Order: sequence, then C-alpha cells, then structure tokens
Amino acid sequence: MDNRKLVSDIMFYRGHDRMPVFHWGGWNETRARWLKEGLPAGTSENEYFNAISPWKWINAVGGTEAFLYPLFEQETIEETDEYTIVRATDGVVKKRWKKQSNIPQSISFTLKTGKDWPEYKKRLQPDPGRLPANLQQQIDDAETSESPVAVMGASLMGWARNWMGVENFAYFMYDEPDVFSDMVDTLSNLTCWTIDQVVPRMKRKPDMVLGWEDICGRSGPFVSPGLFKKHVAPGYIKVRNKIEEYGIKLLGIDSDGDVSALAGPLLDAGVNLSYPLEIGAWNADPMEFRKRYGRELRIIGGFNKMVIEKGPVEIDAEIERRLPIMKDGGYLLLPDHLITPGASLQNYIYYLEKVRNLRF
Repeated sequence: MDNRKLVSDIMFYRGHDRMPVFHWGGWNETRARWLKEGLPAGTSENEYFNAISPWKWINAVGGTEAFLYPLFEQETIEETDEYTIVRATDGVVKKRWKKQSNIPQSISFTLKTGKDWPEYKKRLQPDPGRLPANLQQQIDDAETSESPVAVMGASLMGWARNWMGVENFAYFMYDEPDVFSDMVDTLSNLTCWTIDQVVPRMKRKPDMVLGWEDICGRSGPFVSPGLFKKHVAPGYIKVRNKIEEYGIKLLGIDSDGDVSALAGPLLDAGVNLSYPLEIGAWNADPMEFRKRYGRELRIIGGFNKMVIEKGPVEIDAEIERRLPIMKDGGYLLLPDHLITPGASLQNYIYYLEKVRNLRF
C-alpha cells in the first residue's frame, strides 16, 4: 500500500491493517555508533532501514534559523577549541559546544521587553523575498514522496520564548499581554500567508500544516492554559480557518515535554494533531489522551525511545501496550524523539522489523 494513503486512512479512521514504518533519525553520536556496528557509510538511513520519514516538509516561511526576514547578521564573539560564542541570526547570543550534540546555551537577548518587539515584528512580515528559491522543487519532491506532506507554519509561542529566553518570556506574558497578543497575531498572519503561497501551487493538497512550539517542560507548559486561551488560541483559530479554506483537516504542533495541560485548549483552538508525545519524566500515555479527548485528537509518537536501548523484551512490551490505540486509528507509532546513542543498531533494526510485521 502507498504509505501516504496508509497514513491518511489511519488518521481519518477509514480502516487499516498495519502501521507505516517511520525512521525519524538519531543523534550524531547514535549514527557514529551505528557506523561502527555495520551501517554502511554514505548510505541513506531511510533506504538502509527501508523506512520513510514521518513527514515531508514544505518550508516556505524563509530564513535558516529563526524564520526572520531579513535575519540578523551573525557575529562571532569568542571561539575556543571547545566552544563558540556567537550572536546568532535570531539576535540571541549563544554558546555552542563543538565536540558533542547539544542545545546551545542562550546567554543574552536582543528581544527582552515589548519596546524591542518592533525590530522583530518588521522581520516577520509577508514578503515574496522570504520564499525559498527551491520552493517549487520542495513541492514537486513532496508530491512524489511516500511520506505524509506537511507545510511548515510559524511558531506562535516557541519562537518568542527562544528569542527572549524563558525568564524574560515568563514575565513578559503577564507584564505586556497586549504585545504578546500582537506577537501571536503577527506570527499567525505569517502562517496564513505561507499557506496561501504553497497550497495553490500543489496538484494534491498537503496532508497537514505543522507548527513547532516546544513550549512545555517536564512540569508542564511555560504558557498557562488561561493565557493560552486568551492570547494564543485566537491565532490558532485563524490558522485553522485558513486551512479549512483549502480542505486541509490536520493542524499539528510539535512540543516536547508535558503537554497534557494544553492538549484540551489546543484542541479547542483547532489543533488536532500532537507529537512527539514524549514519555519522559511524566510517563505520557496515548491511551489516556484518547480517553480524555476522543478520536478528534490525533497523535504521532508516544513510543518510549529508551526501551530500544534495553532490547527485544522491552521493545515487545512497549509495542504491545500501544496495540489498542494503533488498532483504533488516529495514532502513528513513532519513538518519542531522536534515537539515543545507547540504542544499538541491532536493537533498532529489531524495533523496525517488529513494526513492519504488525497486522491488525
């Protein structure tokens, strides 16, 4: 069966007898381990594993790091053998370590309060110049892909959190709520403009529009449900209305951490797809989300990636406990984030083959 059709059948409960076999990827250190364990150098991992990507992106928002247009000029402030400190293209001063995979450490910020917002707002306007030169090639590649096709939308919360830092952002939402609302309005307008630039060029409409937020930690969201409903929901409702104009039914966000407190408000605002549903410290359970929110909330992820490090017995048990929601539909099995360096090539292949051989 065509995998793209299979994904659509699963997400819209049309009947299915298997799961697509997805490969999202791993850390750089994971690939280094796999190369030592037999992964052929220079080989596409998707080809080697006979697996598809969870989505084929069409990215028309522009930019290379922050989706600002124009980007800030990057400036190197300090460099050693171990790290580099730069003022990055999103205006944030960051420390980047050279010898290991890591999230750069944010040191200082250009955007601190509402008075700094106009400099960013002017870089977040619709402009034909922000469209990538290869946009049509992205569309052509997507339309021949077996992976579900996703148009990338702007982040309505997470980008601002990155640009300001968590502490500044936490105060800002309460101290300057009108500016926060303007941020959301600006970013949702940019997303709607992006959809209008991409979808009419396509022969076949995309399967979904996806945004990135990463707005939650292990203890819950950085944006409270009340603030979300007041300031962020209107932006997502606007995006939902736009995709409905084109007959697109799936609007999703990517957020790590404990998203449970925002899942309901997001769904009310039209966001009906959540991934990667990390297990993490809070032991997320897709079945609990299904019981609470019903079939309207679709999920990608929810497979504890850490069991792949442990071996076949634990992998089998994790798959077994996900069988009810896999059979029900509206759920695509995927490890809940990048595969860790503790996962052997042999164990990962075992996991993929178990998924490949599932039949309902």
